[in-house]
Amino acid sequence: MAGGLGLVTIGQAPRADLAGDVEPWLGGLRPIEHGALDQDVFAGQEGERTRAELGPVEGEAPLISRLRDGSSVVLGHDALAPRMRDAVARCEADGAGATLLLCTGNFPPVPATRPLLYAEPLVQQGVRAVTGEDPVGIVCPLPAQREDVARRWSALLPGTVRAEPGDPYAADAHAQIAGAAQRLAAAGCRWVVLDCIGYTEAMRAKAAAAAGLPTLLARALAIRLAAEVAEATQATQEAPAATGG
Repeated sequence: MAGGLGLVTIGQAPRADLAGDVEPWLGGLRPIEHGALDQDVFAGQEGERTRAELGPVEGEAPLISRLRDGSSVVLGHDALAPRMRDAVARCEADGAGATLLLCTGNFPPVPATRPLLYAEPLVQQGVRAVTGEDPVGIVCPLPAQREDVARRWSALLPGTVRAEPGDPYAADAHAQIAGAAQRLAAAGCRWVVLDCIGYTEAMRAKAAAAAGLPTLLARALAIRLAAEVAEATQATQEAPAATGG
């Protein structure tokens, strides 16, 4: 059986919106998907209680993710932490050689027995290496995230950073994202970054066409790099031990 890369979403798995994009990036690795919210119910009164329990606290930058039925949910970091630990453990139990946390939010360390990778630093360091001192435009899902996203990216990138919202889970997602990319281009940005795992290759194409700028996709950067780690880990485990002469 092919080695596996664990993919942990902060929402529910499987992510139908990921499948078509991810396969070409895995190089033969088996995707092992688990979600932090797989055991939670989001229908009826129980669903209302769940959303209230998992929502961001006052002053906390919100997160947004996709549920199994295609709808979205707004979340807080602290409420997700124990659920993230459980999802990572399930990936490892299913044979993941390495696991990727599929969220560009900033999470505290999560216990793991095999390599555990965080999408945020993979994406951020990749963008920094590529864009240099150019002005960069960041597309984030929610208006409430805009200030926090601009602050975090400005602390990392040497050039000017601007942020605009475009919700990847909205009914008019493509129009929102194209509009955000156009505004960033008009403001003088030379690169666009779609800074959420929910943005797809199709959305990247729309943003690039609207802005006329090279557009980097968070899920592509994170998953490609994580696949390299999983492949390297598998190769090390399968290599015969060296013997002394």
